[in-house]
Amino acid sequence: MVTETTVLSLIRTKLHTPLVSPDLILRPRLVERLNQGLDRKLTLVSAPAGYGKTTLLAQWLEQCDRPVGWLSLDERDDNLVVFLSYLLAAIQTVFPNACPTTLGLLQAPQIPPLDYLAGTLVNEIADVPKAAMLVLDDFHTIHDKASHGLLKALIRDLPQQVNLVLASRTDPPLDLASLRAGGQMLDIRARDLCFTPDEVQA
Repeated sequence: MVTETTVLSLIRTKLHTPLVSPDLILRPRLVERLNQGLDRKLTLVSAPAGYGKTTLLAQWLEQCDRPVGWLSLDERDDNLVVFLSYLLAAIQTVFPNACPTTLGLLQAPQIPPLDYLAGTLVNEIADVPKAAMLVLDDFHTIHDKASHGLLKALIRDLPQQVNLVLASRTDPPLDLASLRAGGQMLDIRARDLCFTPDEVQA
């Protein structure tokens, strides 16, 4: 657990949804699948490198009318303070004044216990005024147990108006089985991302 604050210079391009090339093959069957997950807490797109996870999500978001906070993760974010700082920045791209208390806790001389931090974050996300999505791309780069614990607590108590989307090369260490069993999660896997014969022809 990080106990001291870190002065961060956030890289804003990590908060930009990728642009979609006009010559990409449209994948309406997968876009429809993703739309079915909008009323669930978590959508997980899990497949090895090269299966088009990021491209699919970018295509979907171009057609979706919900505001979205996007975060492209990498190995530099594998730390609770850095991870949460970027998470808050992604939320604030949609709701600029959101989560001021959580942000203040990150700037305190000592980071509070994880449960308190997660509870404050959940309560402030519950105050956002309309439905939105939060997309975390390349989540497999995050190995920090505190960051996993924070996200696990966030998903457990996530307000209904927010849908969390994870794209990862591996399944994250979250309660996926429980979320599936409770109808709170949508999976898209490598087998789903494989091109159909019609898509190959196109």
